[in-house]
Amino acid sequence: MKVHEYQAKELLAAAGANVPKHVVVKTPDEAAAAFDQLGGTGAMIKAQIHAGGRGAGQLQGHPDKLGGVKFVPTREKAKAVAELMLKYPLKTLQTGPEGQPIRTLIVQADAEPAREFYVAVVFDRALGLPVLMASAEGGMDIEKVAHDTPEKILKVPFAPENGLQPFQARRLAYELGFTGDQVAKVEKIMLALSRVYLEKDATLAEVNPLAITKKGDVVVLDAKFDFDDNALFRHKDIEALRDLGEENPVEIRAGKASLNFIQLDGTVGCLVNGAGLAMATMDIVNHHGKQYGVGPANFLDVGGGVTAENAVEAFRIILSDPKVKAIFVNVFGGIASCARIADALVKAGREVGFKVPVVVRLEGNEVEKAREILNGVKAELPAIRVATGLTEGAKMVVELAK
Repeated sequence: MKVHEYQAKELLAAAGANVPKHVVVKTPDEAAAAFDQLGGTGAMIKAQIHAGGRGAGQLQGHPDKLGGVKFVPTREKAKAVAELMLKYPLKTLQTGPEGQPIRTLIVQADAEPAREFYVAVVFDRALGLPVLMASAEGGMDIEKVAHDTPEKILKVPFAPENGLQPFQARRLAYELGFTGDQVAKVEKIMLALSRVYLEKDATLAEVNPLAITKKGDVVVLDAKFDFDDNALFRHKDIEALRDLGEENPVEIRAGKASLNFIQLDGTVGCLVNGAGLAMATMDIVNHHGKQYGVGPANFLDVGGGVTAENAVEAFRIILSDPKVKAIFVNVFGGIASCARIADALVKAGREVGFKVPVVVRLEGNEVEKAREILNGVKAELPAIRVATGLTEGAKMVVELAK
């Protein structure tokens, strides 16, 4: 689960980090009033969407290609810029080509940054530990730094049971080039970042940029948190920050049916049980279909305990995408019975109506019984095609979707 920048900053501020004053607004008039509230000498207007690269983005349809982060010197300019941002969707490298509507802005006191850094906490799977990462090359080009000069990104692993230790943060601050009382300020921000990461079950905690201001202060100019959906049951305060307006409505619908679904831009709908098998299914569809412009239209994991109700809703969701030309059902019956899954597919076909070909590959527990069930409804549900192997099924569904 993602949260907005202002929400991430509020979490960090509560943990002791130094965050510039800001006001959350939803109208141009509120933006003008916030400008006055912050002193009336200059402020930043920042679009709040769940996507990075806002400063380098563009408002779709706006002739001047205004981005999602803008300095405003007067209250009149604050109102005008806010009006434009709330009118046009913002397109960045992390949104679709149509951009993302902006519903919320923050008006932030101008911190006058003199130098920018990058700081983040992520989980390193190779080490099996959370890692504090930092670079003196912060800002919008951090991805380029990671690609071209990875040695400029410093890493400090730490034990989750103990948390990041003050000496680790201080040492990293010195390595980044901080001096004097700046070291203690950076240490405090790093400790706050790691504390929120651990205590709130985050999967990503990022400050970009962390800035030294012209006055020598150290502040969090931008922040980003992603949280583990599976841990939200024990973090009701974090769950309350969820903004459904920023999420794909189809993915929200799938979540309510206990389906793990991510919409993609291909033409082959995929219904699979198990995340690993789902990724392998997308890979093999892409492998055989890429030369024809055929690829997966979604990631959909129905889990090991798939029921008829899950299957029916899964097909409704897949078929709601007009780009889907064929569906690939790839299920391994380990815990689940293939026969039960076959019954669920038949029920789905009768209730939903298969408007496109459905290639079914089943393997594992009670597979022979499952094939009998599917072969027995060929006349009633001619859209169903049975494949006996993964490669055969992938080739078949690509051919049908071409």
